[in-house]
Amino acid sequence: MAVTGAGSGIGRALALELSRRGALLALADIDMARVRETREMCSTSDDVEVFQVDVRDHDSVAAFASDTIERFGHCDVLIANAGVLHVGSVESTSYSEFDDVMAINYFGTVNCVKAFLPHLRATGRAARIATISSAVGLVGMPEHAAYSASKFAVRGFAESLRAELADTNIAVTAVYPGGIRTSIARTALLAASVDRDEVVERFENRVARTDADTAAGVVLAGVEAGRGRVLIGADAWLAEIAARLAGPHFDRIVKAVARMA
Repeated sequence: MAVTGAGSGIGRALALELSRRGALLALADIDMARVRETREMCSTSDDVEVFQVDVRDHDSVAAFASDTIERFGHCDVLIANAGVLHVGSVESTSYSEFDDVMAINYFGTVNCVKAFLPHLRATGRAARIATISSAVGLVGMPEHAAYSASKFAVRGFAESLRAELADTNIAVTAVYPGGIRTSIARTALLAASVDRDEVVERFENRVARTDADTAAGVVLAGVEAGRGRVLIGADAWLAEIAARLAGPHFDRIVKAVARMA
C-alpha cells in the first residue's frame, strides 16, 4: 500500500492503522524527518519503507512508484493524501499562491494516480485508489477560494477516473473530510493579509471536530468496501446536504447552522 502525506495528520493515522493490520507500506512525504517518525511509530518498521517525495514533481512521484514496486513487488492500494490548506480572499491571494495550491492538491493527486495506475492494473487482483478532497470540495467557502478550487478539481478528477475504471480491477474512492484535528492550519499557506494565529485558533477550536484516528478508520472502511464517496464528520455531511438541497443558496444553510452552533 502506498500513502502520500504520511508524515502527519490523516496520512500518519492511516499509516499507523494499516501497520496494525499488517500491511506492507510505502510511505511518502516531502518532509523526510516526519515520515521517518511515522515509520518508527508503526507496529513493525520492517514492513515499512519511507520515501521523500514532492508530489508536484513528475519525476519524484514516478520514482516513488517504481521504488515501491522494486521494494515490495506489487502495489494494490494508493491513498493520494498529500495536500496543503490555503486561507485568503481571492483579492489578497497572489497568482503564485493559486499555482502552488493547485500544484500540490490537484496536480499532486494526478501525478500520483498516473504513476501508480499501471502497477495497480498489473496486480490482477482487486485494487484501490483513494483521493482526498474536502468538505469545501463540495461547497465553496469564503476566504478559501484557492483551496476549495483545488479540492473541487480533485473531486472532478476522482469521479471521472471512477467512471473510466468501472469495468477494471480498480475501485476509486473519493474522500471528503470535514474539520479534522491535525496540524493542517499550522502548516497552511496564507495570503499576506491573513493572521496565522487567528487561523489556527479558529480551526482548532471551532472547526476541527473529528480526530485523525477516527478519520483514518472511516477512510479505510470506505476503501475496503470500494465505496465511491466517503464523507468524514458532521460538517462534511452538512456540506453534502446543503449542496444537494439548496443548490446555489447552500451558503444560507451553512450560515444558519453556524449561528445555531
